[in-house]
Amino acid sequence: MSFAYSKNFLRRFCVEDFQTGGAEGSSSSFFSSHLIPSLGARINQTTRLRKHIISPFSPRYRAWEMFLILLVVYSAWISPFEFAFLPYKQDAMFVVDNIVNAFFAVDIVLTFFVAYMDSQSYLLVDDHKKIALRYVSTWFGFDLCSTVPFQALSILFTDHSGGLGFKLLSMLRLWRLRRVSSLFARLEKDTRFNYFWTRCTKLVSVTLFAVHTAGCFNYMIADRYPDPQKTWIGAVYPDFKRLSLWDRYITAMYWSIVTLTTTGYGDLHAENPREMLFGVCYMLFNLGLTAYIIGNMTNLVVHWTSRTRTFRDSIRAASEFAKRNQLPPRIEDQLLSHICLKFKTEGLKQQETMNGLPKAIRSSIAHYLFYPVVQNARLFHGVSQEFLLQLVPEMEAEYYPPREDVILQNEAPTDVYILVTGSVKFAVKINGQDHVVGKASAGDIFGEVGVLCGKPHPFGVRTTEVAQILRLNRSTFLNILHAYSEDERVVMNNLFMKMKACGGFNVEGQHDPSLNTTRCFDGDSYSHTRYQDNFHNEAVKQHTVYIENSSCTTAHPKESNDTKGSKAEVDSSTEEGQTSLNVAIRQGHIETVRFLLERGANVNIPDARGWTPKALAEMQTDRGIYDLILNYENKKKPDGSINDAANHAQAVIPEKKRVTIHIKCENSKHSEKKLPKLIVLPHSIEDLLKIAGKKFGDGSIASIVNAENAEIDDISVVRDGDHLFFLSSQSKDQA
Repeated sequence: MSFAYSKNFLRRFCVEDFQTGGAEGSSSSFFSSHLIPSLGARINQTTRLRKHIISPFSPRYRAWEMFLILLVVYSAWISPFEFAFLPYKQDAMFVVDNIVNAFFAVDIVLTFFVAYMDSQSYLLVDDHKKIALRYVSTWFGFDLCSTVPFQALSILFTDHSGGLGFKLLSMLRLWRLRRVSSLFARLEKDTRFNYFWTRCTKLVSVTLFAVHTAGCFNYMIADRYPDPQKTWIGAVYPDFKRLSLWDRYITAMYWSIVTLTTTGYGDLHAENPREMLFGVCYMLFNLGLTAYIIGNMTNLVVHWTSRTRTFRDSIRAASEFAKRNQLPPRIEDQLLSHICLKFKTEGLKQQETMNGLPKAIRSSIAHYLFYPVVQNARLFHGVSQEFLLQLVPEMEAEYYPPREDVILQNEAPTDVYILVTGSVKFAVKINGQDHVVGKASAGDIFGEVGVLCGKPHPFGVRTTEVAQILRLNRSTFLNILHAYSEDERVVMNNLFMKMKACGGFNVEGQHDPSLNTTRCFDGDSYSHTRYQDNFHNEAVKQHTVYIENSSCTTAHPKESNDTKGSKAEVDSSTEEGQTSLNVAIRQGHIETVRFLLERGANVNIPDARGWTPKALAEMQTDRGIYDLILNYENKKKPDGSINDAANHAQAVIPEKKRVTIHIKCENSKHSEKKLPKLIVLPHSIEDLLKIAGKKFGDGSIASIVNAENAEIDDISVVRDGDHLFFLSSQSKDQA
């Protein structure tokens, strides 16, 4: 099993997923060896190389390089060891060394057939002459010298004695260590290996090689000194040459590591000028090596602990800020909790990383992580998949600690939130105290009332435990709704059905009408504008949807019924007396008013403030709705056809009508002093004229007109809430 694992590891490491044939079945992983074409390049990087030319990214050539790395490690250890401790003899090690040299000789031959990367065009060069010229002019000489079997030559020319010169030439095999340097450079860029441990392995390897080489060299000096007892090892072990090979090697390593670490116990020290000179050079080398190791380790440790240091600095700065500004303990706790949670979830969120990715990758990640959550949200039941695919990538995941405010009461709507994990509570402030009016758990959505209705949030939202929340910007959400009109109607219907089921969020003791979400259309609303635009295209269908929605939002929950497929309760009202017609007139939706009138809406039912829909229309700047109401009344009068809803409306018309009377006089200044009068409408024109004469102190009143200067001669056409204007005989003669 371990063999299979090792084989799989070597296969993954050697194969860099670069295929010169452009196979589509290669792994999607990307590593540093991939060719990056220049901007706007038209050259296909998958072009076939010439015959007998090897790609440097070929899997087989990568495996060959890995095999040579193992031989390099062997050469790095055996070369100093043989130089100091072993004489040249025709034994097993002699055979092994020559086999290793043979493999590197084969690599020299292969290098003449390996394409190389041109530094300017960044393309593979597969010309035989250029490859050969480049190799001969660079590393060929060093590779050749490091491969020559100097051990065999020493046996041939020195009569098996092994001269010092041939031993020094054998040390040229250390040139092969450049391959190890290239290996670590690749590993540091390879995402499959931890960068920290790769750097640590490199530093440890450099240290061990330095200790091994220095120990071998120092022993070689002592071994060749004329007086063995005046050496660093002979002073302790006079007959050290009779010691076993293992004891001598361990003693040399002991001296080397003690000197490298500047411990210096004093038991082994230089005894002659040669050893002193080597000790000086070795300690100077140790200064640079120690600085290199300490610098790299410090950099790694600082990088490793930088997040913790930044976190502690943020906590300290936040605490000082809270104390300096004397923040309440609750706000200070929220501030510190937010910083702590941000530190814990930094590796999970990575919003900066997400923002730097292409849109397709961001969409794929968001679809995998958030699509099921958004799809199951109540507000988006029944919408199209295309709508959700546009919506999901725009959401940002955020984490909130317990007892942190997500939305403040009466805060302007800026975002919609979907709760992924955790829970929140809805609270309102009454007399300075928080009163919980509801809760939400995983999968619920909140903040949509303020965003879709264009009103401040009627309640505050605070987490009760650690919560992961998806946040969607208001402008982005509304733009996507605008692009998908059918899904917009579904979303609005879902919102109205939710509000109908909840009965709004009307809270006892809440006196500000703007905080009542059941009146969300009593103000500027994006959805109203969209519905008004759609009315011109498909009036009947849109009116039906609008009335159904209006019934859900304006009717009290106890009085509203499901209006799909049935007649809407167009005259139903809330506790404040708001009807669908009141809302439509106030918003200026003339098509909606026409539809409500056709359904039998009563224009004379006053609200809690005494305003009837007709009076409200008369006060509007745009007279179109008021003219529509008058025309509708005139059409009903001749044929006397009144539907069931109208009969019901007449049943609730009050017996006494209230009208507002005004006096129009020639003297404008005099007319300004005559304030309008609110009176109960009498039963005849004559009585009305008498009352007006008494109220305004003018006995010359001769006629009555409405706001559109139409003369009134029948008391029955006057409706509750009308504004009547009286003309004196002088004004009438002038007219």
